[in-house]
Amino acid sequence: MEGQNKSITFDGREIRLTTGLYAPQANGAIMIECGDTSLLVTATQTTKKESADFLPLICDYEEKLYAAGRIPGGFMRREGRPPERATLISRLIDRPMRPLFPAWMRDEIQIVASCLSLDERVPADVLAVTGASIATLIAKIPFYGPMAAVRVGLIGDDFILNPSYREIEKGDLDIVVAGTPDGIVMIEAGANQLSEQDTIEAIDFGYEAVSELIKAQESLLKDLDIKQIKPTVPEIDETLIKYLDKNCSKSINQILKNFELSKEDRDIELEKIKLDVSSKIDSQKDDNQLKSIISEDDKALDADFKKLTKKLMRSQIINDEKRVDGRNLDEVRKISASAGILPKRVHGSALFQRGLTQVLSTTTLGTPSDAQEMDDLNPSTEKTYIHHYNFPPYSVGETRPMRTPGRREIGHGALAERAIIPVLPGKETFPYVLRVVSEVLSSNGSTSMGSVCGSTLSLLDAGVPLKAPVSGTAMGLIKEGKDVKILTDIQGIEDFLGDMDFKVAGTEKGITALQMDMKITGLPVSIVSDAIKKARPARLHILEKMKEAIDKPQESLSPHAPRLLSFRIDPELIGTVIGPGGRTIKGITERTNTKIDIEDGGIVTIASHDGAAAEEAQKIIEGLTRKVHEGEIFSGVVTRIIPIGAFVEILPGKEGMVHISQLSEARVERVEDVVRQGDEVTVRVREIDSRGRINLTLRGVAQNGGFSYPEPTPTPVAPLN
Repeated sequence: MEGQNKSITFDGREIRLTTGLYAPQANGAIMIECGDTSLLVTATQTTKKESADFLPLICDYEEKLYAAGRIPGGFMRREGRPPERATLISRLIDRPMRPLFPAWMRDEIQIVASCLSLDERVPADVLAVTGASIATLIAKIPFYGPMAAVRVGLIGDDFILNPSYREIEKGDLDIVVAGTPDGIVMIEAGANQLSEQDTIEAIDFGYEAVSELIKAQESLLKDLDIKQIKPTVPEIDETLIKYLDKNCSKSINQILKNFELSKEDRDIELEKIKLDVSSKIDSQKDDNQLKSIISEDDKALDADFKKLTKKLMRSQIINDEKRVDGRNLDEVRKISASAGILPKRVHGSALFQRGLTQVLSTTTLGTPSDAQEMDDLNPSTEKTYIHHYNFPPYSVGETRPMRTPGRREIGHGALAERAIIPVLPGKETFPYVLRVVSEVLSSNGSTSMGSVCGSTLSLLDAGVPLKAPVSGTAMGLIKEGKDVKILTDIQGIEDFLGDMDFKVAGTEKGITALQMDMKITGLPVSIVSDAIKKARPARLHILEKMKEAIDKPQESLSPHAPRLLSFRIDPELIGTVIGPGGRTIKGITERTNTKIDIEDGGIVTIASHDGAAAEEAQKIIEGLTRKVHEGEIFSGVVTRIIPIGAFVEILPGKEGMVHISQLSEARVERVEDVVRQGDEVTVRVREIDSRGRINLTLRGVAQNGGFSYPEPTPTPVAPLN
């Protein structure tokens, strides 16, 4: 078997492409490789699904642990439900691909990216996104591509393309930029409070690299003699849309311009108009063209009514610069915020509301053992900050079964998580594992940014010493030809009928997270830049409202939260604390009723609901790991008596022995003649032997209060004959 091979030199690395060898029954397949990272990406199109009123696109990213030379855990020893990171990469593929398929397409399309080998120096996600575009082009599926993605990192003052996992962790920026010949189509970013200008420069830097990969795809198609199939809009019977335009436009405009209407009232009034026109059409004769159209396609009226509403709403924004709720384009909805709304059994809580979007966030403080173990291909093995996002049906006034979190919930939780991580305190100063849960109680646009705001408040309420509070807002876009209007703090209808959903989160200092999704085929960097700059005053306004609720961490933790003490010991002494078979550390935990975790780097974390018990355990461990030197004097307690001497605890958990010959200047027959168990004595370290044992002495050492133990009566010696 032989395929066709092509190499692309990109940023000093070789990207290898193989076609015509793998997955011959898929419509399009490509093996894309860089370093030792190998991905097989396929694109498959099946027959039209008549019942669908949307594009049935499925994008899947598959991780197999053999790619990293590992065997899965668990009883079955095989991969189960995809880990969250794989779900997020599936979304990363879907988000730039979806707007590039024609909206009228109803064929089922599935893109599968399988990671077959992983090189830690070459993350697989951006390769999977670019591979999805190539596979689709090879499959000759109608597509507004090519599309490519790159990752940009920032180390020091230098931008780097497609950094390794280690470089991502060390840097101040992790941004994925995806684009087409028309411009940027997707952005996903986390940043360490990076300024707006630096962020814009990173996006521009990334798009330049994307343009190179787009040219490489065009060259590949030429080499393979494949002609790209550009979507052609099918002929549409406009009879119904023209009828609606003539009979409904005035009524719809009146509703859109009635700024006093609530979202619910607006939806009700629009539904009335639709039902009224539906009944009018239904009353026509059976041979009426409109009636025939609706009878043949029961979703035609809904679809065309939506198109008309979309056109009129967008026209109002473009021409009048007024939104459906009466706000100016740069105006933020009314904000209310409160902290500590739940009993302190919940360690921290807050309620954040912007317009009709309302989010309840809670914070739970956990111990290091509560960290989430990551069973995926990423080198990071655990997660100490966990953000979960829940979107119940009642939040949008619907009824449907409550199920496990889907891709959307996982993605929104990850975005809020990414926004908060840069401002979390260091492990050594605040060693808690943190779990934040955002419950969306009401949704009308940008619940993910509402989660960021609510979570910041709940963390402060829990006493977490954040470096700075974080707020977020969602920016929208209406683009009609050359007319472009950027909207601040978009609501549901503006997201649904608009062209962009651009979420920006950050502190007063700079940006911590970005997420941009498009419904058009691309935007110039200049417009993206404008949106980022306009988001800043909105974020700062929201921050001020949040500070009115709580402006600093609570001074004391919830009485129901665990108490943690964290300190560092010499890593070489970890074995001393653990002891043979774990006996020493087990004895400490049983004695103090605490929970103790020790990291390989020597960081010890003690958890207890009793602060005094945690301090006692710390003293014991510090005593065990404190280096004792010859000549040092200690006050201690006699813990054991043996025939040849006495053991004295000179430090918590650390004992030394006083040999019977070192109890007194005079000869001692019985140890009990000088000391007894429980006695407090002052001792000097005489020596530390080759096995690390501490030998003590009482000889010549003044006891407490200047008192010295009495010298025992010497044993009579028989005269020599």
